Amino acid sequence: MTLSIFSILASVKSTIIYSTVPSLNNMALTSKLDHFEDESCGGMSVLDLPELVLECILEKLPPSGLCSMAGVCSSLRERCMSDHLWEKHMKQKWGRIIGPAAYRQWQCHMAVRKDSPNLKQSKQKLWMKLFSIVQSLSLFRPKVEDSYNQKSSSSLQVDSIMSWYLALDSGRFWFPAQVYNRENGHVGFMLSCYDAELSYDPQTDSFQARYPPHGRRVISIEHGVPWERLRAPPIDASPHDLHISDRLNELHPGDHIEIQWRRNKEFPYGWWYGVVDHLESCDANENFCCCHNSDTVVLEFNQYTPGSRWRKTTINRKDHREEGNEADGFYGGIRKLKSEEEISTWKLFWPVEALE
Repeated sequence: MTLSIFSILASVKSTIIYSTVPSLNNMALTSKLDHFEDESCGGMSVLDLPELVLECILEKLPPSGLCSMAGVCSSLRERCMSDHLWEKHMKQKWGRIIGPAAYRQWQCHMAVRKDSPNLKQSKQKLWMKLFSIVQSLSLFRPKVEDSYNQKSSSSLQVDSIMSWYLALDSGRFWFPAQVYNRENGHVGFMLSCYDAELSYDPQTDSFQARYPPHGRRVISIEHGVPWERLRAPPIDASPHDLHISDRLNELHPGDHIEIQWRRNKEFPYGWWYGVVDHLESCDANENFCCCHNSDTVVLEFNQYTPGSRWRKTTINRKDHREEGNEADGFYGGIRKLKSEEEISTWKLFWPVEALE
C-alpha cells in the first residue's frame, strides 16, 4: 500500500511538472486539467482510486502537498481545501499558541474581507489563482509561505481553515498570544508572561512580537521570538481585567502558581511565576503544617534574592482582590498550576543568576 501511494503521488507530481508552466496563460487551462487523466498515465487518474484510498492519501499529505494537489483539477481542489484535512495541520502547528482571542480576531478579519468587493471572482479566476499557488510552491516544497501572497489570498474560501492556516503561515495575519520573558529576556520581565500581537516569519521560523504601550511607553517590538517562548493565553480575558480566583482554598505550601501583576493601574497585567510558601509562624513540618487553614497565603518568587522586596508577598484567601501600591506594583488574580508541562515550561526560563 505504501509503495502504491508514493508511486501515485510521483505520477501526480510528474503531471504537474510537465503541464503547469506553459499553460498558465491558456484560457483552456481548466478543461485541460479537469481531464488530465486522458492525457497522462495512460488514462489512469488518482480520481479512479477507491474513495477511502484517495482520502488516505490526502490525509498523509503535508500542507504544501495539499496545495499542490489542489492545482491538479477542480475535483481535487475541492477535496484538498476541505476543513477536515486542514484541522489536523492547524492543530499540529498552531494549536499550542492559538486561543479563543485569536479565533475571534480571525472571525472579525474574515467578516471585513467577506464584505470586500475584491472577493467576487468567477470560478475561472478562482482556479487561476489557486494554480499560481502550485507554481510558487516549486512542487512539494516543505514550506508554503510563498504560496499565500496578496495576489492569491483573495481566491481562497475566506472562512476556511486552509485560508486561516496559510494566513498564519505567511505572517500576514497578526494574532494575540503571550510571550515568556518579553523583550529578549529583559531583567525586568524574567519569569513573566505578557500579552502581545504576533506575526510569524517563515524565513526564520520565529515570530515578531508587538507589545502594547505601558503607561507612557511607546509600542515595543521584538524580533526573532522562538516558538518555545509562546503560549495561548490561559485565561480568555483582557490583560487589563482582574482574574477572579475561585479556588484559593485549594492552595497549599509547595504549590506552583501564576499571579497577575502590573506596575500601576494604567498597565496591563502580566502573569508571574511563583510558589506557595509556609507562614512565618510555621516550621514547615508537613506533619504539623496548618498553613492551608489560614486566611493568609504567602507567595514566594525564588528567582529573586532573599531579602529582595520582590521575593515574597501575601494575599487574603477569602477576600482576595487586587492588592499593592504604586511602589511595589499591584498583584491580581491567581492560577494554580496543575500541569507538569506548564511548570516545566516556566522552569525553562529560570534566570542564570538570582535577581535583585
